[in-house]
Amino acid sequence: MRSDRVRALTFIAAAISGLAISTISAGAQTPYDGLWNVTIVTKAGSCEPTASSIVTVSDGKVSGAGDAITGSVGREGAVRVSIRGAYANGQLSGNAGSGKWNSASTGVPCSGRWEASRQ
Repeated sequence: MRSDRVRALTFIAAAISGLAISTISAGAQTPYDGLWNVTIVTKAGSCEPTASSIVTVSDGKVSGAGDAITGSVGREGAVRVSIRGAYANGQLSGNAGSGKWNSASTGVPCSGRWEASRQ
């Protein structure tokens, strides 16, 4: 049960990180494409207290942790991600971003905040 919660938090962190990307190369398609480090913090529920991951945004689409993450980052930095029953949203601006997440995918409801920084 605890490993399921750790896995869910890792997927959330990876997804959020992927959404929180800014231009890293000259060929980037959107202002938030690139690599981001995402940290999630649990505020409610019995999920792991914190988890971190690096994710990728390419052409505004989020990827990381295999194909478990779907989501996007809009041109204005709005983040929306879904990861196996967990959801995150928030805002990117410049080299940083933050938002909220929630999950009941492991049968245990959890929620909290996330923060991202450009790599």
